[in-house]
Amino acid sequence: MIERLNEIEKKYVDVEQQLMDPNVSSDPKKLQTLGKTRSDLEPIVTTIRAYKKARQELRDAEELAKDPEMRDMAQDEIDHLKEELPRLEDELKIMLLPKDPNDDKSVIIEIRSAAGGEEAALFAAELFRMYSRYAERNRWKYEVIESEESGIGGMSRVVFSINQDGAYSRLKHESGVHRVQRVPVTESGGRIHTSTITVAVMPEAEETEIEINDKDLEISTFRSSSAGGQHMQKNDTAARIVHKPTGIVVTCQDERSQAQNKLRAMSVLRAKIYEMEQERIAKERGELRRSQIGSGDRSEKIRTYNFPQDRITDHRIGFTAHNIPLFLDGDIDKMLDALIQENQARQLAAVDEN
Repeated sequence: MIERLNEIEKKYVDVEQQLMDPNVSSDPKKLQTLGKTRSDLEPIVTTIRAYKKARQELRDAEELAKDPEMRDMAQDEIDHLKEELPRLEDELKIMLLPKDPNDDKSVIIEIRSAAGGEEAALFAAELFRMYSRYAERNRWKYEVIESEESGIGGMSRVVFSINQDGAYSRLKHESGVHRVQRVPVTESGGRIHTSTITVAVMPEAEETEIEINDKDLEISTFRSSSAGGQHMQKNDTAARIVHKPTGIVVTCQDERSQAQNKLRAMSVLRAKIYEMEQERIAKERGELRRSQIGSGDRSEKIRTYNFPQDRITDHRIGFTAHNIPLFLDGDIDKMLDALIQENQARQLAAVDEN
């Protein structure tokens, strides 16, 4: 590991030297690339240097302990450093894990009501509010791309983007089936019903990452029925795009112009094709294995929201939280942290096995 740490530190020093080169400062594109590289490397280099310093201090303290008059003082330092070094080593092991190339991306999230009729649609709307409130708590920008409302305030489907670098790294484990158990507002007998909602979290793909042939697209327009479209009801502002090779259908009607709706629909299409391609590559390489938290498949039941017991349980890691109203108000960091930590632990275990 030491050799690899030295290589990373050497690369960081090299990048810093290049950034001081006058020729680089006159090249905005290269300056931006190097600046990002330095920003990416800085956290691990800071930890590497703290680790190396602690190792040197331990050697010095052990040498000092040979002096009978300094032994007690040196031993206190040795005990402290022997606790500190394993912690720094664990941090470095996590930092050295292969990084998901999508972690730095923004996300597109699709929420659909599944089993449970109107009650499922109501909870789909609550999940949308949960993620939008989470974005607001973090001062992240989000935009609704498409929504289909149901009769009494629910949503049968909603697609929205969260435009923030790194949003995917926080939310990627939310994909799957979310189950709710509670007494519906429409239930007069007080019986507990179970409903399900599917959530798909997709990294937003750039145009350069996904090549889409215009000949493979079937684009049509129609009159928007959304609030945004009411100002132009005489025009066909909504857009529907069919990607013929995959059969993926995307619609967008929440923007006020046809051009804007087409652009938003294309961003969703790119994300869906990118996700499909990533799954295909992962399966070919055998990467969908037990080191992951679940399969990431939207058909997998991942979490239950039990209202009578005020309990939220993630079935993949056995993590339980309480206070459903606060959780649905976007206070989900403890759950997300637990999922990320468990995923890192599984990756470390897989590395140790190999």
